[in-house]
Amino acid sequence: MSAKPLTDLSRLCVHTITTKPWTIEEAAQNYSKMGIGGITVWRDTLAGRYIRHTGQMLRDHGLTVVSLCRGGFFPNADAAGRQEAIDDNRRAIEEAAELGAPLIVLVCGADPRQPLTESRKQIQDGIMAVLPQAEAAGVKLAIEPLHPMYADNRSAINTLAQANDMAEAINSPWVGVAVDVYHLWWDPTLEQEIARCGRNGNLYAFHMCDWKTPTTDFLLDRGLMGEGCINVPQIRSWVEAAGFDGFNEVEIFSTAHWAKDQHVFLDEIKQAYLHHS
Repeated sequence: MSAKPLTDLSRLCVHTITTKPWTIEEAAQNYSKMGIGGITVWRDTLAGRYIRHTGQMLRDHGLTVVSLCRGGFFPNADAAGRQEAIDDNRRAIEEAAELGAPLIVLVCGADPRQPLTESRKQIQDGIMAVLPQAEAAGVKLAIEPLHPMYADNRSAINTLAQANDMAEAINSPWVGVAVDVYHLWWDPTLEQEIARCGRNGNLYAFHMCDWKTPTTDFLLDRGLMGEGCINVPQIRSWVEAAGFDGFNEVEIFSTAHWAKDQHVFLDEIKQAYLHHS
C-alpha cells in the first residue's frame, strides 16, 4: 500500500514548537504566507497573551487551530502531585476552549518511583477526572503513546495497543489517540493497531517527522521527513486507510533546525512534506 502524493499544503499543520524561535504571531504570519493550512499551539507560546484574541488572530491568518499541546503528566507517587496535574489539565482545557482548539494532546507522564502499572492506572484515573470538563467545553483528549525510551518519566503509555486499550476502557467520544511516527515507527503491530484505532473512531491526530541515524539526542535531534529511517508515506497510508482525513502535523524538536534561519527551515518543511511524506 502506498500513500497518495501530497500536492498542496492544505492539510499541513505545523506545531509552534517546530519553529520554536518564532513567537506565535511570527509563526502565524509565516505559516499563512507559505499557504500552510493548520497550526498546533504549544501552551508556552500563549504566556502573557489574551488567549481568545490569539485564537482569532490565528484564524484571521487563515489557519485552522488543530490542537493544543500539551496536557497529561498525570502520574505521581504523591497525591498532591497527582492533584496538581489534574488542576493543570483543567487549565489546559480552559485554554483550549478559549483558543478554539478542538483537541488537547496528552503526553501522559510517568513516575520512576513507582511501577509502570501504577502510572498507567493514574493516567486513566486522571483522564477520567478531567473528562466531564473536557466534554462540557467541547474539547477532545488524545492519548499520545511515546517511545519506550521515555517510559521512565515522560509516558507510561508506550505502544499504540496500550493507548487503544485505554481509550476503549474509557469508552468516551471525547477520548482518542494521537499517532506520532517518531514514537511508533518501530512497532511490528503498528498497521493493525492503526486499523483498530480507526474502527473505534479513536484516531484523532497524526504527527510526522523522522528518526535520524545516528541520532545525537533522543529528544532534540528529530529530523525532517526524508532525513531518517522512518517510512512516513507508508504510515500515512495506514492512517488514511483507517479513515483519517485530518491534518498531517509536523512536530520537530531539533536544536540544529532551531539554530538556522526559520524561514529557510519552513521552506525545507514544505519540500519535505510534499516529497517525503
